[in-house]
Amino acid sequence: MRVATFNILHGRDPGLDVVDTDTLGSAIAGLDADVLALQEVDRNQPRSHGADLTAVAAEAMGAVDHRFVAAMTGSPGAAWVAATGEEQPDAATYGIALLSRRPVRAWQVVKLPVLRVPTPIWFRGRRLPTLVSDEPRVAVAASVDTGAGVLTAVCTHLSFVPWWNGRQLHALVRSLEGAERPLVLMGDLNLGPRRAVALTGMTPAAAHRTFPAGDPREQLDHILLDGPVTATSSAAPQLPLSDHRALVANLAQ
Repeated sequence: MRVATFNILHGRDPGLDVVDTDTLGSAIAGLDADVLALQEVDRNQPRSHGADLTAVAAEAMGAVDHRFVAAMTGSPGAAWVAATGEEQPDAATYGIALLSRRPVRAWQVVKLPVLRVPTPIWFRGRRLPTLVSDEPRVAVAASVDTGAGVLTAVCTHLSFVPWWNGRQLHALVRSLEGAERPLVLMGDLNLGPRRAVALTGMTPAAAHRTFPAGDPREQLDHILLDGPVTATSSAAPQLPLSDHRALVANLAQ
């Protein structure tokens, strides 16, 4: 089974500052993933031409099941609010998605702890910290029928606030304690490999720098394994969109 995670930057090419759904579809098809985790996914947003980017990806990869989970509703540059899960189908939303070529038996959505107050962050090249507010964060898990049994696939996108993303990851792992193994946790965790492994106790399936895409300096995107599953190969291809590289791993149960 081939799995992949990709922060798609709402389908945007940061060099050209445009969103082209054909480019997104071609990039997703090229990953050739059986199970795909996406982050920074738009639905009905003007900046991505009102497209349902999950549907674009699902068609491109031949997914038989997929689930978009909104973290926020509203439009960028206007007013974002936390999604409730009861948004209308035509609402402008933004979040994560999990897609599978194999049938999914069940889905689980996990809302992660929210940082409710602005927090100081030191950015490279600035002498003083900047007060920033974080976004609501979610995770989605799927019980995937692999043909050899059930595999739990999980997608998430954690906070960029260094100490808070650890708390979110700990909460997510705790919420997955009863999930069927093997389990594959994928996503943009906004933290490095050592911390990801220390907080989860899971085994990394891929060790490649993923950010920034053109000349990656760090690995923010991860595929972590728990239970009877191993990685046989991995890669971090640069695609013609996003400021992240995708992360891909071939797995054997």
